[in-house]
Amino acid sequence: MHALRKNRPLRRIVLASAATVSGMVLLLSLKPHESPGITVSASSPAPSSSASASPGGSGGSSGSSGSNGSSGSSGSSSTGTKTATGDTVQTRWGPVQVRITVKGGKLTEVTAVTYPTENPRDQEINSYAIPQLRREALAAQSADIDTVSGATYTSEGYRQSLQSALDSVGV
Repeated sequence: MHALRKNRPLRRIVLASAATVSGMVLLLSLKPHESPGITVSASSPAPSSSASASPGGSGGSSGSSGSNGSSGSSGSSSTGTKTATGDTVQTRWGPVQVRITVKGGKLTEVTAVTYPTENPRDQEINSYAIPQLRREALAAQSADIDTVSGATYTSEGYRQSLQSALDSVGV
């Protein structure tokens, strides 16, 4: 006789329960996708900062990756040139930080100092997202910019860092 015949319902219940428990254990033992991203981003703000400072194109005028606030370079506040680095915003895929230049009360330059570059997918996404965010910020003259499709977390971090930099120079 077969083990799962109707004359032995208790054995069927035990086997079904054992299979369900085994399936749940296997399911719960899987690691979520975002755990490596959290571990990597927590341990890599310094390499990400140095790796992305080169593409920005601004020489050596930056402070450390955690700095924020303005460093004015001209005398008059209404017509002078001010540079400010926004707060470092931790996103799901890594830190994002923006540096701005304001001249005569107008936003003239926006540079992403730090953004996720840990893997090829991050590099692919940010190669089109960062320039688009920069263009929108310069056009809007504020942090009220649209989210780039496919780069939601980077866009949100960029927007928050940009707002903190604008706040620090009083724009």
